[in-house]
Formats: sequence, C-alpha cells, structure tokens
Amino acid sequence: MTASVDRFRASVSADMPRVREELAALVAFRSVADDASVAGDNRDAADWVRRALVDAGIPDVDLHETSDGSLAVIGRRPAREGAPTVLLYSHYDVQPAGPESAWASDPFTLTERDGRWYGRGAADCRGNLVMHLAALRAVGESPVGVVVVCEGSEETGTGGLEHLVAERPDLVAADAVVIADAGNVAVGEPTVTTSLRGMAIVRVDVETLGGAVHSGMYGGPAPDALVALIGMLATLHDDAGNTTIDEVDASGTWSGADYPEDRFRADAGVLDGVGLAGDGSIADRLWARPSVTVMGMDCPPVVGSAAAVVPRASARLGLRVPPGADADAVRDALIAHLRARVPWSARITVAEEAVGQPFAARTDGPAYAALTESLQEVYGREVAVAGQGGSIPLCTALQEALPDAEIVLMGVEEPLCRIHAPNESVDPSEIENLAVAEALFLERVVRASDRG
Repeated sequence: MTASVDRFRASVSADMPRVREELAALVAFRSVADDASVAGDNRDAADWVRRALVDAGIPDVDLHETSDGSLAVIGRRPAREGAPTVLLYSHYDVQPAGPESAWASDPFTLTERDGRWYGRGAADCRGNLVMHLAALRAVGESPVGVVVVCEGSEETGTGGLEHLVAERPDLVAADAVVIADAGNVAVGEPTVTTSLRGMAIVRVDVETLGGAVHSGMYGGPAPDALVALIGMLATLHDDAGNTTIDEVDASGTWSGADYPEDRFRADAGVLDGVGLAGDGSIADRLWARPSVTVMGMDCPPVVGSAAAVVPRASARLGLRVPPGADADAVRDALIAHLRARVPWSARITVAEEAVGQPFAARTDGPAYAALTESLQEVYGREVAVAGQGGSIPLCTALQEALPDAEIVLMGVEEPLCRIHAPNESVDPSEIENLAVAEALFLERVVRASDRG
C-alpha cells in the first residue's frame, strides 16, 4: 500500500464521525422532487449541499433552477495550469419512502443496525454525496480541477439537469467524469459500471363502458376494461418470462462480470421456491436485454370491490432499454405492440411520461485506468466490470456535451442497500473505502493525464 493510500485512509477514517453526521442531516430532508408538499425540503437540501461543498474546498458554488423546477447544485474549483478537471456527480433528491409501516425505523432518521446505516437516500444517493465530501477533504489543495454536480430531480426522470447541460455545457466542462450513483457487486468487491440501460415510462388508459354495470345483468358480453388491460400486458412476456415486444431484440449477452444466481436471488429477495423470469444468464437478462415492469395500476381495490364490470383501467409501465438500442424507438415499439393487441376495439390512450437513452462507457482512457488502479489498491483485489439495469439519463447528456471526456461510474449502492425499497441502508465501510479510492484517483489522474 502506497504512502498516499495510508495518508488518505487516515484522513477519511478520522473523518467518518463527521460523515455520519452529514448523512444524518441529509437523510432528514424529505426531498422528493415531484412532491409539492416538500418543496421547502427540496430547497433546504440544495442549500445544505451548497454550504457543504464550500466547506469541503469548492469555492464557487451556485444553485441553478432547471426546466423541471428542481435546483441543481454546481460548484467549481479551477485546475492549475496544465492539470485536468474532474467532474464528480451525485443527487440529493430521493424516492418516496412508501408506507412507513414497512420500515423498521423512521425512514428520515439515520439509524444504525448491525453495522449498517438505515434511511431513505442513505445509499441512493446521499451516501455517495458524503463520500465525495470526505474525498475532497482528504485531498485538500490539489492541482486537479474539480466540478461537483448534485442533481435535484434524478429520481423523477423529468430531465431538468439534462436540459441545463445541453444549454450550458460550460457549467460541466471537464476532462473526466465520476458518476457516483452505482455500486459494487458486493460489499468489499470493487466494481466499475460500464453500461446502463436506458428507460422510458408510459401510461396506458383503457376504456370500454360509460360506467360500471352489474356483472350479473351485463357480465359476459359487456367488455371489461381491466380484463382488456391485463390481456394486453400479458403479451409483453412469453411463458418463460422473456420480454416480447414486437420488433425489439431481447437476445443480448453480457461479457463482463457474472452475477451468480444464488446471489441475485438473495439480493432481490426472491422467495424460496419461486423461479426467475427469462432465459440466459442473470447478467444477460439484467444488463444486456430490455425489460418491462408494471409499475402500478388503477383499478378497483379488492377491499370494497363490487360485483360490477370495470369500465376503465390504467397501468404505468417502466421500460428498460439496453445499450445499443434507441430508447425512443423501443418505447414507440412498445406502444405499437400494445395498440395492436387491444381487444374489442376498446378505447386506448397512451401518454409518454419520460425517456432516457442507454449508456456505454469508454474503458481505454487514462482516467478509467487511474480509477481502476485506485480501487484495486484500496480494496486489495481485482476490480470487477459490471452493468447496471437502472438508468442515469445524465450520462448520455454528458456524453453529448463533453464528447472528449471519459465517464466512469462507481458508488456505495451495493445490493444489500435495497435502494428504492423500504429499509434502504448503506454499509459505512463502502463510503470510507470509496472516499479513499476517489481521493487517490484525484491525485493520480494528473499523472495519468500526462501519460495519456
């Protein structure tokens, strides 16, 4: 282990009590970007991030209102002459907590259990944000330039920051980009993410009757909107569970790290005796192929339901699109597929809510090499290369705005974190190790840029 690793390790280790306090302060903000009732928390969280960045040595930090109304926090510390600039990304907004009864502790109070820190956003993505802060404090004064971008509406997919990047690429100008919104394949196993599936969200509304009618008097010939919708949705998968959208390839394969089935079953919480959907390896299905998820449905609830034919039903669908495919084209194919399978000439309306393109990273540049070397030295083991089934639309926006920059992904969000779910948590050792690795990377990227 080099002297730099020892120095950064000592700095970050001593800083971890402060890191915990910072994460607790962030978790307390109920900053769900699309919830108007917590607008104050959204602004307060952005203000907190701005102050924290200034305190961590980023002198020029501003709040930028974006097209979706969210606030992006962007700060810059100029590079010394001849040194590269690195952009560090995270986001401060979070997913809704969902039913608080499903949590073992208050979702907006950071709580420690069995060595892990629990709370909404503890991993996604506030754990990554405090990791950046710890790394910046460990590095201190440095030749490398730093741009920090912290988004306020990543979880909604409404594109505010992407629009800002397209309009003002000068705000994010950098030679290399570290997207801290990913994670290791397991705790203690260093991982870089090189691909992301794109995404699209559509809402489907089906109507068949002017209103509900008695199922005894009219059931049979009366077209049931819920039955129609269920039938349409059932055509999106074959009997094995593979995604089946007309004109969309679902046979991709993944050539990087494997994802063992037993680990996936444990990570995803698959119940004993329940099979997995689809064919091929887990990595193929998760990182190299499209998928469709029924995110929600509007229909009569079981409790209080009546003996009636349902006149209207709706579903919100989440589509994931692998690298190499165009998210707009796959979304359009999904819509065409559904329209072609509407029974009884039912009325169907489809609303396109969000779209983000897939992403594939360059892996042949000096920044990528410097980061993987740093991770390997800090963790003491070989770095895995993984994909991610989720989407980060900003990656594609940055690729377009900064065509010569290298973009790499890492982060604290290993599978046990259960991001987006009740009882989200983070392993503090991941924050510590990644902060040390990022500090080492910021030191080494100057030399790597010279070699490149």
